[in-house]
Amino acid sequence: MDGTPLMDSKGRVTSHLTGLFYRTINLLEQDVKPVFVFDGKPHELKGETRKERNRIRTDAEGKMKKAREKGDLKAARKFAQQAVRLTGEIVEGAKKLVDLMGLPVVQAPSEGEAQIAQMVARGDLYGCVSQDYDALLFETKRLLRNITVSGRRKVPGKDYYYDVKPEMIELDKSLKAMGIDRQKLIWIGILIGTDFNEKFPKIGPKTALKLVQEHNTFEEIVKETKHEPGFDFKEVEAIFLKPPFSKDYSIKFGMPKKEKLVEFLCEEHDFSKDRVQNSLNKLEEKLSERGQQSRLDQWG
Repeated sequence: MDGTPLMDSKGRVTSHLTGLFYRTINLLEQDVKPVFVFDGKPHELKGETRKERNRIRTDAEGKMKKAREKGDLKAARKFAQQAVRLTGEIVEGAKKLVDLMGLPVVQAPSEGEAQIAQMVARGDLYGCVSQDYDALLFETKRLLRNITVSGRRKVPGKDYYYDVKPEMIELDKSLKAMGIDRQKLIWIGILIGTDFNEKFPKIGPKTALKLVQEHNTFEEIVKETKHEPGFDFKEVEAIFLKPPFSKDYSIKFGMPKKEKLVEFLCEEHDFSKDRVQNSLNKLEEKLSERGQQSRLDQWG
């Protein structure tokens, strides 16, 4: 109730494993075949964004502690959600769980969305599931948003939810509708701010679109806005146009390793054995519905 994350008996956080395991099974039951792509080393220009996010988390941690001391559980829970940090242990645990579920794990050299964009372009993936519009700047052909099991999404920093529906944004159709190319879409991103640069003052999406439609060079846009950016826009543009990605990956689907999953979740992290077994039984039943061995061979 006070926002403390789920933990096992050894004090290790398990909230991410809970969400990943049960949500992924729900997706598999809907005939979704997910491939998990993990971020690699962040670009050095992302340093300021990371510093700001760490500052926000540190500030939230302080407010969370004060709220707990006052007995304000509602406020403590809100600030606890803002204070969540992604650790190496969490990432490695998530990778292990996905692998034991028989699902592909791909390690990106840098930005995960950039890796996914190339995998979609090569025909290995249908699209990118993300809430981050930056995926479009990396040339993801299909961005799939609001892929939730509950059909609801929590308002950041608030204690209520709103209904959402799955949404697919197709890059080529969107560019055609706006009358621009991908380079100009990247310019829009630079104008309104990305993880790699601060935004231009007093410019929102509509103004940014109008500017890129009316000019053929970013230098012309800078001249019209009368704002000299404190960063190299060409370097930011290059991050999206020519991002690092790996061609050395494998996409293979296998059957869940039931015994090892029970050992990892139940014996190592204190999950309910009955609940885990029931979920795995549901998954096996779903896979069997696909048509015995011939269809299971296609699945693998």
